Order: sequence, then C-alpha cells, then structure tokens
Amino acid sequence: MVETQRRAAAADWKDFVHTGPGTLAGRYMRRFWQPVYLAEDLSPERAVPIRIMSEDFTLYRGESGASHVLAFRCAHRGTQLSTGWVEGDNIRCFYHGWMYGPDGQCVQQPAEPEPFAQKVRIRSYPAQEYLGLIFVYLGEGEAPPLPRYPQYEQGGLVLNQKYLRGCNYFQNLENDPVHGAFVHARGRKRPIPVVTAQESAWGVTAYSKYPDGSVRATQWGLPAIHLVTTPPSTRSNLWRDAMSWFVPVDDHSHIDIRMHYVRATDEESRRTHLERHAAREAFADETYDPAKMAQVVLSGKMHISEFFDKADQLIEDDVAQIGQGLIADRSSERLGRSDANVIVLRKLWEQELRAFAEGQPLKAWQFSEETMPRDDGGLRRNQEAAAAASG
Repeated sequence: MVETQRRAAAADWKDFVHTGPGTLAGRYMRRFWQPVYLAEDLSPERAVPIRIMSEDFTLYRGESGASHVLAFRCAHRGTQLSTGWVEGDNIRCFYHGWMYGPDGQCVQQPAEPEPFAQKVRIRSYPAQEYLGLIFVYLGEGEAPPLPRYPQYEQGGLVLNQKYLRGCNYFQNLENDPVHGAFVHARGRKRPIPVVTAQESAWGVTAYSKYPDGSVRATQWGLPAIHLVTTPPSTRSNLWRDAMSWFVPVDDHSHIDIRMHYVRATDEESRRTHLERHAAREAFADETYDPAKMAQVVLSGKMHISEFFDKADQLIEDDVAQIGQGLIADRSSERLGRSDANVIVLRKLWEQELRAFAEGQPLKAWQFSEETMPRDDGGLRRNQEAAAAASG
C-alpha cells in the first residue's frame, strides 16, 4: 500500500494543473495564503459562496467588519450556508436557523435542546484582509504568517481588480515576456526581447533585453504570483507595479486577482489614476465581457483585430491562453530559448512537488525587491543581472 502511494506521488511530480482536494499540487497550493475576493466587494453583513481549487466555501463579513470563511454547507441538512443571515459575527442558516460562529462552532439551534449545538462544528478557515484583498488559508494545521509587502504600504495608490479566465491557472502563470510583441501589439510592430531567467529567492526572475539595450525584469513568486514593474510613460509619469495572484477555481478556470500600485503621493496624481481606473472598470461593466468576446474570436466568428478599438489586454490574453485549451497539452510542445522563464518555473515546481511528496524540506520562498527597477539605477542593475544570467 505504501509503495503504491509512493509511485502515485512520484507520477504527480509534473502534474501542476490539477489542484482539487487530495491532489499533490492542490495540497501544495493550500500551504499558501490565497487571495479570494476584493475587500470592497464584500458588503457588511453579507455572505457569498466562493469556489477555490474545486472546493466550495462560505465567505461573509460580520458586523465587526472582519471577514470569515466557513464550510459551504450547514451541518444539519446540508443547505448552502451563504443563503442565510449574518448576525453579529455569526451566520444563521436559511433552512432551520442553525447559527455558527466564525470558528465554525454551532452556537444556536432554535428547534433543538441546547446541549446538541455544542456537539456540532463545521470547518473554518483563517482569513485576513490586506492591501484591499481578502486572503484565506485553506491548508491543514496552523496557518503561516501572511506574507507582507512593505513597499506597497508607503502611501501610494492601491487599485485592485479581479477577473475570471476560462482555462487552467498554470497557463496564465506561464505567460512569457515575448508574447507582448504579438498578443498586445494590435497590428503594430513591437521589439522582441531576448529573455534569460534564473531561480530567485521568491521563485523566478526573467530579464528581457530589448534591441535598444534596455532591460526589463519580471518576477514570478511561488506558487502562482506574477509581478511586473512599468516605468514612466506617455500615459503616466509614475512608476507602477502590477502583482497578480492566479487562483484556481477548478482545473478549467481561475481568477486573476491583480493589485496595481502607483507611486502617487500628491493629490493630482492620485485623482488622475483613480479616475482612469474608475472609467476602465465602468467600461468593462457596461460595454463588453472579455470572456464572451474571446469566445467570439476563438469560434472564428470574428478576428481579434476587429476588437482593437475597444479591447484591452484581458481579451487578448483570454484569446491566447484559452486558445491553448482548457488545460494545455504540454506533451506536444516545442520550447525554445524565449521560453526561459517557463522552463525554470516548471523545474522549480517539479522540484517542490517531489520534495513535498517525499516529506522533504521545502524552500521558504521570500519576496525580494532586488531585481525590480525603481529608477535608472535599478534599470542599470537589471542590465548587469541579465548579462550575468546569459553568461
């Protein structure tokens, strides 16, 4: 029996895509805090159902303002708990009024004698709000400390967004620096970088060297985080960071929870970026659905070029990534030099899953700002690091 389990675990070392309960990658992913909701979208005294890694949960905000995550169903007759009422920091089931505290303990059963409630408890999960996002820990045992990013606590502007993409999360995680020269070019000729990549303290750092000599650094944090810093441009005179967490809903879809950080400290800059963010969100809500537009393109009814006047990067990435299939078939790929970050990322994932399956120590991944440019000095350091990585 033990030998059979060992062989099964070994076979899963390269299975990054399946994250349901009991899977090797799913158990590994559950060891990390995952953002599951935008804090501003969870109204006070409201409960909502959420689905993460093929499991359903109940998320609600109590009267105290704290967010809580419990099991999906009431222990009594199994009805969906999010259909009930939030009372204080407890939640009452819609069906027969059983009430649960934030720790999952049943505290009231209106139609039952009092001692019965003390014997009933459902699963609860640690939840914390940070940078406008609601994080939850879905793993076993005591939760590790929630990772912090002090550089985003310095008074700049934090703007968050969340969207659903209809394909496996690992396809988004493997998005490479070269794709921008084609997927986001919109008919324009864009320079193609030479990409090098190496393991970092956080996961993977890729350096994209362009024909003009400039170098752009991109970081991937394990298990499934992406960070890119954008220098000032004609659209914005400020440095901007975009950090994305790719969180599986199930094996065929995932949410991209993205935090945009703008180093805006003066009121005019803050107002400008807030207005731009609000306009973009309103346009997305009222004018188009990126997922539906992507399906129109993938079905052959229209070409992506017909959306250039209204589409943004969401639909373009939808077309590229969903175009790989719900779960990409990696067995037939032909990877090249430009796939440097993909190759290093898969190697690290396989390394970690192998160690996890065998009960070996895992690497303590820690975010590092060393490679991220913040000024010309940072860009210069990236050039030196790119040369070292390619040498």
